[in-house]
Amino acid sequence: MEKDMCKNDGEAWRVLEFYSGIGGMADVSAQVVEAFDINDKANDVYELNFGHRPYQGNIQNLTAAELDMYGAHAWLLSPPCQPYTRQGLQKQSSDARAFSFLKILELIPHTVKPPHMLFVENVVGFETSDTHAKMIEILANSDYLTQEFILSPLQFGVPYSRPRYFCLVAIIYFVCMHAKRKPLSFRCQLLNNQLLRSPSPLLGNDDMTVITKHDQPDDSWDKLLESCDPVERFLEFSNSGDQVNTETGFLSTGTAAVDDFGAAEETVEVDRCVSIDHFLVPLSLIERWGSAMDSKRCCCFTKSYYQYVKGTGSLLATVQPKNKGKASSLKEQHLRYFTPREVANLHSFPGDFQFPHHLSLRQRYALLGNSLSIAVVAPLLQYLFAQAG
Repeated sequence: MEKDMCKNDGEAWRVLEFYSGIGGMADVSAQVVEAFDINDKANDVYELNFGHRPYQGNIQNLTAAELDMYGAHAWLLSPPCQPYTRQGLQKQSSDARAFSFLKILELIPHTVKPPHMLFVENVVGFETSDTHAKMIEILANSDYLTQEFILSPLQFGVPYSRPRYFCLVAIIYFVCMHAKRKPLSFRCQLLNNQLLRSPSPLLGNDDMTVITKHDQPDDSWDKLLESCDPVERFLEFSNSGDQVNTETGFLSTGTAAVDDFGAAEETVEVDRCVSIDHFLVPLSLIERWGSAMDSKRCCCFTKSYYQYVKGTGSLLATVQPKNKGKASSLKEQHLRYFTPREVANLHSFPGDFQFPHHLSLRQRYALLGNSLSIAVVAPLLQYLFAQAG
């Protein structure tokens, strides 16, 4: 029986979650009718936490008719970021990892029941790519409106710098079984086709003067740390005698950003509990890369965290100078890596979020490095769904 694409009061939004990873977009007030991801380790995590194993086939083989069968109101997409990262080759739409995303978008005009809404997440830099240009062209030709954002957890009270691009998409009208056309659009039309760096609209403020005033250029986000929660709230243990419970998932006072290549020498297979000693930074790495460890904010964790040093994330200074205002050497600060549970906390995953026992530390870090900040995604999705509510 054909699903009615109209949503009744009290009914949950039906969503498809493409590139679902470990489920950063699954923990929303919506019904995920299907998730899609090709990574079996990510699917292990997703299944453990959400009770459903994502479809693991090649989504490039999906047809418009198959997507219609789900009757989803919204499509959530977090496609591979490698074609657009500064460290990559920046091949954009010619990168094979971009093909599936474009294929999904190209199916929209061929669906009988196109989604009411889409949500797209990627790295900063995607907004200037030819993939972005093709996406906007397809959406405009399919009668969709867009509002775009570049936001960081720092703007939501989390002491973690992870700026990301987001595109919120709403169809101008959709077809109901009991009505030919039903209008749907963003409530504040002035924000359509705009790229904003302020979360003000998500907080109910549609005044363009206020939004522009609170736009946060990337280089000023450090100032937001003063209004963020202290990093201590995100940590799970505070001294070398503690054990880390790897089933649950927060010390310190400051973080030391790490900024050059240098492999962590040890690979730890995770049992039930892991000692803090597994997360201490070897002195050899401190001596080699210490000049790069000088930041006071928590920087973006990548999938290579705990394997390489430069540009992969932050370290934690667990011992501060006894005399305030007096600098201490990095060796005296007892630097350690953030644990996977702490990285998950900084990504705002819930306290009951878990990893399967068979995943190693490196695998957990890699999956977290490819995940989302729920502190940012949740209000964006609430804002998007409210436009159509």
